Amino acid sequence: MPDRRTPFWLWPNLLSLDAPLVAVAWLFMFARAWRVDFHPWHAYAALGLTVWVIYVVDRLIDVRMRPADDPTLGLRHHFHNRHWKKFSVGALLAIINVLWLTLTYLPVEIIGYSIPIIFLVGAFFALVVLVPSTRDIPYWRNIVAGMTFGTGTALAAHVYVPTEPFWDMMQSREVISFGVLCVLNISAIHLWEHSRRSDDPEVRAADEISLTLPLILLGAAALWFAFQDNPGMFGGTVAETESLTRPFFYGVLVSAALLQVINRTRDRYSMDALRSLADAAMIVPLPFFIVFAGN
Repeated sequence: MPDRRTPFWLWPNLLSLDAPLVAVAWLFMFARAWRVDFHPWHAYAALGLTVWVIYVVDRLIDVRMRPADDPTLGLRHHFHNRHWKKFSVGALLAIINVLWLTLTYLPVEIIGYSIPIIFLVGAFFALVVLVPSTRDIPYWRNIVAGMTFGTGTALAAHVYVPTEPFWDMMQSREVISFGVLCVLNISAIHLWEHSRRSDDPEVRAADEISLTLPLILLGAAALWFAFQDNPGMFGGTVAETESLTRPFFYGVLVSAALLQVINRTRDRYSMDALRSLADAAMIVPLPFFIVFAGN
């Protein structure tokens, strides 16, 4: 269990603050990329609290449904189990605040936006509860979780773009790219755990290619989307109006590249360190985006 010697970089993961920080960082990038002129702090608070509640509930359910010696349970799960009363009270207070922010400050359109997300969250928890836990990689659960995270983050920005309907957001390159990035980020942890439990070199090689190939394809797609937004980026005529979606795709590319670096060097780190590094790979693009987006 964590004690005074627990490294500072591990605490965000233990307290389930890692995912909310990622969501808030990418919400800022979505808002800038879509040129949202007015984006109040209430949207960031509501999103961060909602993501925190979902992750806390997920970890508490995992602890209750899996045996104590399950290798997929990490230090974060045991920490949540030890302090489940405090996390439960915190989650209840967070839900109350989200409802207050939603009904008081957020646009009324957020209710319509939230219905598909609520459905996806319900599907995710249904998979958590109904599908028995195994040592295999839960690809379907990861896909649902990643796309839910990506879409939920994007809607907190897109609801402030009144000229475009909800389904335009769902089909946008930005949402699809970020959703795939989230799926790969979540799957990376399971692939690394699965690879570490196996002594079979073929299994380890298969796990590595299962992450490497999608990351390469995602990085290539992000670079292509950035080029489409400004064909002059490699020489030629630069667009008169600089697109802010180009820095967004640079952010996707940076995250994919960092996950690939972590994947190639994963044997050097503990699983707790790998989880923190995977989270950092999703936050590092923020300063790059700010630099490339300018003022």
